[in-house]
Amino acid sequence: MAMKFVVCVNKEGLGDLSGEDLTIGHVYESIGDADQHGMIRIIDQSGEDYLYPANCFEAVTLSDSAEHRLHDALARMSA
Repeated sequence: MAMKFVVCVNKEGLGDLSGEDLTIGHVYESIGDADQHGMIRIIDQSGEDYLYPANCFEAVTLSDSAEHRLHDALARMSA
């Protein structure tokens, strides 16, 4: 399964969701695609995965090597 990464471009419209664990410009690993409600599961800065509005993010295209290195780096940061 290919890893997917997104960059946070907007924190408006989070509603009842807390934006404390999101930083504009920060790259996050996503789990799957947006669902039928326009929500995407993101591993945020807390190290946990939560649903956020997909319109807060833009996809980032990386080489396979960069994907694996970034995945490992983000996992170490949240540990």
